[in-house]
Amino acid sequence: MHPLEKFKYCPKCGSKHFDINNEKSKKCDNCGFTYYLNPSSATAAFILNDREELLVERRGKEPAKGMLDLPGGFCDNDETAEEGIAREILEETGINVTSTEYLFSLPNVYLYSGLEIHTLDMFFRCTVPEGAEPQAADDAAECFWLPLDDIHTEQFGLRSIRHALRRFLDTYRNGHRH
Repeated sequence: MHPLEKFKYCPKCGSKHFDINNEKSKKCDNCGFTYYLNPSSATAAFILNDREELLVERRGKEPAKGMLDLPGGFCDNDETAEEGIAREILEETGINVTSTEYLFSLPNVYLYSGLEIHTLDMFFRCTVPEGAEPQAADDAAECFWLPLDDIHTEQFGLRSIRHALRRFLDTYRNGHRH
């Protein structure tokens, strides 16, 4: 279900004449208020250790519970994407980030509570202290270092993560190490 279908009344004046304006907005015929449904900001991290292993997680919650994922999550209000990815990594793995480098972004649709939430997933290359050992917490059921040669994208539950992994691995394997 598209999230705009849940909005039956204008949030400004309460009118029931709150109708579809276009694919990303509804407009109130009573007061003229227009609500735009823009994508939520989300982040994910590529973290490599000195053994060319990638830090991955096993998802502890739906969607894709039990599948592999990269550390990351949704940005909070009043937070930069860099602050958001560092916070998510700390919450999920217990590891402090020492640096972040923005790589690229991908649009995504994230099924949550029966709603299709559109996201803009921003991918970062993050560094952590050498020898850091992750401890799973928050949304992560498990965290571990996975050798790059053992990565199979079909084991990752979210479409944008699979696409980003293929892109990252292609670049990495072609000698353009980030």
